[in-house]
Amino acid sequence: MNILNFVSAFFNDSAHWHGYDGIPTRLWEHLQYSLEALVVAAAIGLPVGLVTGHFGRGGNALALIATAARALPSFGLLVLMVILLGFSLLPVMIPLVVLAVPPILVTTYEAVRSVDPSPVDAARGMGMQESRILFQVELPVALPLILSGLRSAAIQIVSTATIAAYLGLGGLGRYIIDGLYQRNYEKVVGGATLVAAMALATLGLFWAAGRFAVSQGVRRSA
Repeated sequence: MNILNFVSAFFNDSAHWHGYDGIPTRLWEHLQYSLEALVVAAAIGLPVGLVTGHFGRGGNALALIATAARALPSFGLLVLMVILLGFSLLPVMIPLVVLAVPPILVTTYEAVRSVDPSPVDAARGMGMQESRILFQVELPVALPLILSGLRSAAIQIVSTATIAAYLGLGGLGRYIIDGLYQRNYEKVVGGATLVAAMALATLGLFWAAGRFAVSQGVRRSA
């Protein structure tokens, strides 16, 4: 039986569309985990990246932190958090946030640093406050690159949130873990297909956000 047959059998089975183990429920759980992790990661990475990028300090330290965070294995960190914190959603959130912060942090820093200094100097010469320079001059120009960092983090989170199933939680990883345990490869392939589809949908969502939030002039120059 090839992969396409597995996919067809999974999605054509009406049992997979209803109840606590149905596709809508698992999609909603996966979306919740992913959004929570992305919001926390953005709350950490965006302010630090914006401030350090604006003042041009701490770039080497950020690169070191990002490299160290990327080197941490998500599953190994999950096991460690379970040992320290027990079985709950928190041990899942920590590896996802650690995975997502580096691309947001580094990309935001680089986005602000890459802004043409001429309008920034002109704004300072006009007496604008540093906070206004950051949010009214630098941020609109840096926004496309900042969104690319958020997009990269979101896709990594969506792809990795399947680890929640190892702790008996929900999400699309349930199909993969349960399918492997039951030797039900229809479930495994179906779950993997849903994760891939969700990652592609995330790409499309950020593309639309970029078209809506970034001005046409900035898009053209980018």
